[in-house]
Amino acid sequence: MYKVIAVYKVPENKDAFDSHYKEVHEPITLKIPGMSEFRVNKVFGGPTGESNLYMIAEMCFSDKDSWKNAMKTKEMMESGKDAMNFAGKLVSVHFAQEEVTKL
Repeated sequence: MYKVIAVYKVPENKDAFDSHYKEVHEPITLKIPGMSEFRVNKVFGGPTGESNLYMIAEMCFSDKDSWKNAMKTKEMMESGKDAMNFAGKLVSVHFAQEEVTKL
């Protein structure tokens, strides 16, 4: 699986962040063609207590071609532009290939 991963630091105003994310950003992101899953992880802490992270979002694609094609779409560009507008200082974006070890 190939992913675009957005890692968000803790915002000053969590309610405003959550509102924009749910009402504006997520609907834009869900329109990205070829995405097989969209995962949102709310960070609630770490081994030593609080975390400087707030959310990790994963846009999942079944294969590299699906990921590459999605990266070129206007929907992906719109999602990226919105993320920079509302969370520019808080967000970092990463590309990853997931490998799963089954137990």
